[in-house]
Amino acid sequence: MMLLPLKQILFALLGGFSLILLVHAQDDQSGFISIDCGRTQNSSYTEKTTGINYISDTGFIDTGESKLVLRDVKYNYQQPYWGVRSFPEGIRNCYKINVTSGDRYLIRASFVYGNYDGKDELPTFLLHLGTNLWDSVKVENVSHSIHKELIHDPLRNYIHVCLVNNGSGVPFISTIELRPLPNSTYQTQTGSLALYRRLDTGQIAPNLTAYRYPFDMHDRFWYSHSREDWTQLSTASTIDLNQNDFYQPASDVMRTAATPKLATDDLSFFWLPADENAEYYVYMHFAEIEELSANQSRQLEITMNGELFYGPFAPGYLETFTVWSTQAMSGGQYNFSVIKGAGNSDLQPILNAIEIYTVKEFSEQETNQDDVNAITNIKVAYKIEKNWQGDPCFPKNYSWEGLNCSNSPNDSPRIIYLDLSSSGLTGEIDASVRNLEMIQTLDLSNNNLTGPIPDFLSQMSNLNVLNLENNKLTGSVPNELNERAKNGLLSLSGSVELGPTRRQFTYSEILKITNNRQRILGKGGFGTVYHGYIDDNTQVAIKLLSSSSSRGLEQFHAEASLSR
Repeated sequence: MMLLPLKQILFALLGGFSLILLVHAQDDQSGFISIDCGRTQNSSYTEKTTGINYISDTGFIDTGESKLVLRDVKYNYQQPYWGVRSFPEGIRNCYKINVTSGDRYLIRASFVYGNYDGKDELPTFLLHLGTNLWDSVKVENVSHSIHKELIHDPLRNYIHVCLVNNGSGVPFISTIELRPLPNSTYQTQTGSLALYRRLDTGQIAPNLTAYRYPFDMHDRFWYSHSREDWTQLSTASTIDLNQNDFYQPASDVMRTAATPKLATDDLSFFWLPADENAEYYVYMHFAEIEELSANQSRQLEITMNGELFYGPFAPGYLETFTVWSTQAMSGGQYNFSVIKGAGNSDLQPILNAIEIYTVKEFSEQETNQDDVNAITNIKVAYKIEKNWQGDPCFPKNYSWEGLNCSNSPNDSPRIIYLDLSSSGLTGEIDASVRNLEMIQTLDLSNNNLTGPIPDFLSQMSNLNVLNLENNKLTGSVPNELNERAKNGLLSLSGSVELGPTRRQFTYSEILKITNNRQRILGKGGFGTVYHGYIDDNTQVAIKLLSSSSSRGLEQFHAEASLSR
């Protein structure tokens, strides 16, 4: 029989279910990141039924609006789903969440519309992980929940979870949850894994229950799956989370198993890929839950499309044993059967739980990390309020306003153009600009920048267009910048309006300017005046204080001040 679409499971405050949660409560949430989207700033709470600690999303995003779902929807759900953060402004809005690079995470984004906007309009929008499309979110019912799960190894010490408006409604989100997983689990040859199905196959209607943390130590959602041609085996004993089985599905899930109603039947299931090019990984979890006598045997084999997939094997009593595909499966329909193994097996096949994932190849590159750090520091330094979120360069359609980037198939994108003109910038030219090593055009015109023009601009070898006009900068243009402009290597766009000049020179520079004090213009009471040239052959008169002057340094400084 085909695996049917998942029913919407509401993790509601149902009496018996709540009691079991309390009895089985555990507090090991090491590495859990549980974000209530739209929650009041800097607030946190412990969800009553799961014991999970949730925090506000205000430290992860600076856009969007906090809204509450309708009351008749609210009370069907646990507290994290009572509100949302919606994004009526901007095409792409992104959460930035710090993680440990190279670790494995289950990442889950959840959505409950709940008619939070009072419009009763069901939106469709896109969900991105960083620069890559994760999935489409299509809301088809006001009160139903949508959960998107991904198993992913971040390459950087943060991830971006982005909501993208594709013109079919306002994006929103209820929760974002990250759960660490052992790196020995859910391994792929390439790519990440998106959840297709995770089923507790041993349940029988109408007593269907969904499980998550604290039942499942990794907070995986287990959905009940009941079939008319299957019956149930169960035990009241605890299933040992076999330390050799790194997947460790919830003990309560493993305490029941599906088995065929008819003694002659195999235990079979199949699914039809929505995309013929999709690749899948499957994980089947087994545990013997009947204490067999000495003359009983349950030997199992698993076939796929009539060919042996795994076996024979005998599940251990009250011990979890997981069988999984070691490489991606692709092409056509997938027909699995758990059958009696060859030999003296006299008991019917069983299956306790199953997980199916599709492969997600996240091939879009991310902006060079040094450039990301630099442009992020610039954003913070100037308190830039543009919608600068997610990756600066990619996807190209959503790149940050005022940026252009290089696009090489073999290298990470680099920022080569930055236009911050008329952006209300104040203060000095921030030192983080120097870390945009590949930048070619820098436009800081029409702001209120003050202070000197920094020498580091001269050292940015790829910079060929610099516009600083209409600011309040003081001092003169550094010599090297002028030299590059003279040689046609740099375009100083527009005029640079400078305030009062106060430049300092070393003694060796004075000797160079005056050609080793070759021409004397005159002598005063406490020093000699020399002729010289600076910058673009501008003639200057330079007075040097005589070491034998009786009038002293104070009078020299007074005259220098008057001459400016």
